[in-house]
Amino acid sequence: MSPLRVLVTGAAGQIGYSLVLQIAKGDVFGKDTPLVLVLLDIPPMATVLEGVQFELQDCALANLQGVECVTTEKEAFTDIDYAFLVGAMPRKEGMERKDLLAANVKIFKSQGKALAEYAKPTTKVLVVGNPANTNAYICAKYAASKIPARNFSAMTRLDHNRAIAQLAIKAGVGIGEVKNVIIWGNHSSTQFPDVKHAVIAKGELSIVTTSTKNKLIQTRREVGSVLVGGKHR
Repeated sequence: MSPLRVLVTGAAGQIGYSLVLQIAKGDVFGKDTPLVLVLLDIPPMATVLEGVQFELQDCALANLQGVECVTTEKEAFTDIDYAFLVGAMPRKEGMERKDLLAANVKIFKSQGKALAEYAKPTTKVLVVGNPANTNAYICAKYAASKIPARNFSAMTRLDHNRAIAQLAIKAGVGIGEVKNVIIWGNHSSTQFPDVKHAVIAKGELSIVTTSTKNKLIQTRREVGSVLVGGKHR
């Protein structure tokens, strides 16, 4: 079995650094699936990438058949099977996700073109860099000549999870007892958590008053800025 080529962009950053070990030890593709990790970051981070490479090699993982550190899109995207697009301008305190678009649109436009030029037509792509769904749309648009839009996913599951968690806390039940919550809109402060069809195992959803809905919307919108600002510490 040929190893999967799995790309992680921004691999020298905090999220990328945490993600690569999960992939390498089989949590994503299975512990018996051979793979080669391709780690991409900007040239000034090349030394940090090498450090990540050394740490992965020190783990001596049987399924990890190689770790490649690269700083160009051609090297990164050539013949990959999966791409985790983590690298992007980080959100800073006081910023809305829409403020990230000016810089990040250039990144994901370029990476979309690189996917079209160098990757396989079967490549699957997960966009993590914020605003994730907008960046996924941009990337898919510029990769469309080779890779279908259905191969792209955005990590907006985070917002869905937040909405479920807030309802579970309010109802005093476990996360697994909340079903059918929907989120609408962009991954930003305009997003709307829809609890109209939500079901809680305890029974009636009487806890969802207008006040609760407003609090849920406000909390879901503000959690990101709280985390970025370090106010949770």
